[in-house]
Amino acid sequence: MQTKKFNWGIIGLGKIAHKFATDLQTIPDAKLYAVASSDTARAKDFAAKYDTPFAFGSYQALMDCPNLDAIYIATPHTSHCEITLLCLQHRIPVLCEKPFAMNFSQVEKMIATAHQNDTFLMEALWTRFLPTTDLLLYLIEKNSIGKILSVHADFGFYLKFDAKSRLYNKSLGGGSLLDVGIYPIYLSLLLLGKPVKIHAKAVFGKSDVDESCAMIFDYADDQQMAVLNSSIREKTPTEAYIYGEKGKIRLHGRFHEPNIGITLEVYGEKPIFYPFEWNCIGYAYEAMEVMRCVRAGKKESKTMSHAFSFDLILTLDEVRKVANIEYGI
Repeated sequence: MQTKKFNWGIIGLGKIAHKFATDLQTIPDAKLYAVASSDTARAKDFAAKYDTPFAFGSYQALMDCPNLDAIYIATPHTSHCEITLLCLQHRIPVLCEKPFAMNFSQVEKMIATAHQNDTFLMEALWTRFLPTTDLLLYLIEKNSIGKILSVHADFGFYLKFDAKSRLYNKSLGGGSLLDVGIYPIYLSLLLLGKPVKIHAKAVFGKSDVDESCAMIFDYADDQQMAVLNSSIREKTPTEAYIYGEKGKIRLHGRFHEPNIGITLEVYGEKPIFYPFEWNCIGYAYEAMEVMRCVRAGKKESKTMSHAFSFDLILTLDEVRKVANIEYGI
């Protein structure tokens, strides 16, 4: 029996939207059905490239498109909340790019609206659905390295200053923390849970965005910690190490995306390298999770739950507070 195509819409047609659209082509029962941009010509060009039936020059117009199964929101951070609410109020399932929104208050409103409208909502933190993440959790669950003592993770790249760049625009949520710092923070939450105390320091540039941010998370038993870094001024390995009582696990760079693999080293034994091969950019896995959940009538994903998104934004808010990072919102 042939499965009905799952019709996707995309709002916001920048670089990430192109990657998501490309990955939808690797899913046999997925179809990019409609796209929307504030620029009609851009929407039509995007639709033509991906053989998409409908292209709209406004987000509101997309709401009236028939037969949509879900919408992926790939606009700048500052508009995530508003556009998510628009979709949910029309009872259209939403996959919203990370960070979910700019602060806890916005995320709370988004999730409440999803509940009120009995509609699926998930944060698009693609790393959570990668097979490398599945293997990492399996190795930890089988006690390969014993109790986790610390998580060390960085994400840094060099971006020449450009006042027109979104990443150097404070009012658009620019800087390192929300754009790339979210990945090391996500990993620490996944493996160690919420910290009880956060130490953080940011370095600010000429446009007053955090160009680098260093973080240390303390945990309740005082025996675990996370050491995390993000930067848009320094190119770093973008790797992650999980240290345990019996050994360590290395997530090779760049750890947040499809990469060469994982190395497990149990102290006193020969390291084991687990290689990975990929047939997509990496966004297909989160798309397939949304498709599974929506088809099953679920309103959230157990893997990337609303509770986890709450913890993530609360942690980001606390880092901002401690490091004096502000966005004027």
